Amino acid sequence: MTTIQAQWNSERGVTACEVALPGGLLSVDIDAKPGEAATAPSPHDLLDAALAACTTLTLELYAQRKAMEVRQIDVKVTHSHAAGAYRMQRSIQVFGALTDDQRAALLRVAEACPVHKTLVGDIQIDTHLVADVL
Repeated sequence: MTTIQAQWNSERGVTACEVALPGGLLSVDIDAKPGEAATAPSPHDLLDAALAACTTLTLELYAQRKAMEVRQIDVKVTHSHAAGAYRMQRSIQVFGALTDDQRAALLRVAEACPVHKTLVGDIQIDTHLVADVL
């Protein structure tokens, strides 16, 4: 089991928190206000990035295993909030000499990437508050 830890400290004086991931630290901030440039990815950016990265890597591995002539895979993920729903839009572009059957197979594989399956599956979050030790 991998543990991801986020920490915010009032001494920093900003809304950003540091997230410890396997491989390093990442600064994450709340969504920038309209007209402001984002200084760090937002939590929603990370969710979108997880889907884009997992899709890309899953397709790359499948294409290699099937000896497909794929030169590049571009996956773009955007999101919107409407009527209480978080809606993700994923666009996949595959560069290479592929048949229609191979393209259809890649689309099926994209729908089966682990992050996609997690996001459309039954997600349960168990939360508990640990008493402070100050």
